Amino acid sequence: MFCKDGELSILRQCSLLSISRSNYYYMHATESELNLQLMSLIDRHFLDHPYFGARQMARFLGRQGFCVSRKRVRRLMKKMCLHAIYQKPNTSKPCPDHKIYPYLLRNMEIDKPNQVWCTDITYIAMPKGFMYLVAIMDWHSRRVLSWRVSNTMEADFCVEALEEALQKYGPPQIFNTDQGSQFTCNRWITVLEENDIKISMDGKGRWMDNVFIERLWRSLKYECIFIKAIETGCDLKKEVKKWLYFYNFERPHSTFGGQTPNEIYNQIAA
Repeated sequence: MFCKDGELSILRQCSLLSISRSNYYYMHATESELNLQLMSLIDRHFLDHPYFGARQMARFLGRQGFCVSRKRVRRLMKKMCLHAIYQKPNTSKPCPDHKIYPYLLRNMEIDKPNQVWCTDITYIAMPKGFMYLVAIMDWHSRRVLSWRVSNTMEADFCVEALEEALQKYGPPQIFNTDQGSQFTCNRWITVLEENDIKISMDGKGRWMDNVFIERLWRSLKYECIFIKAIETGCDLKKEVKKWLYFYNFERPHSTFGGQTPNEIYNQIAA
């Protein structure tokens, strides 16, 4: 698996970093330096004000000295997978390309590990671009079971994280996601169905249906991403790995009286 100059081959490097070769060779359509700066500001502000749509975000940026149109802000927010949280009128039909599964967790008591898992993707601003992070979380304990970083929004890295979690921890009873294309594609659904996992999906625009993993992103960004000088994808993966270990094994969780997610996950439900 070595090249003639003694360096690791691209195939071996991708294997060690748990990324697909398609992700390695993919080249982003580059954004301007100004757009990257705007995306970073939008990301930070949206964590505190997730009900801001493109109109309000454009006003906020205007007060920061950036004269940008609502149309431009809407495009950047769409690229970052950011959607304002508010009650919307039922004026559109669901996309007919995929089946919409019902939300199964309403009024359900979730009191043991591996009863329900959830997942989500978040945008990570970088000095010269952006990356995406997916995590698989156990709903009861809040423990992160697996994760992947990618420079594309293709489903590959999500499916890889799912397969790793299933291999390490076995299948949950229910898996809850939003209606993003990564979680409605055939590859993702097939893996869940082959493992006899019930599929649950958030209501359209229902951020609160997957609230625990949204809180994970907030903590990760404020406690790690925003305070680190992360320059490259490799640096990002290293810092995320370090913080998620801290989160799982060392960071006390107020919901559990100071216990860590890993301690709760490893408790056997009565």
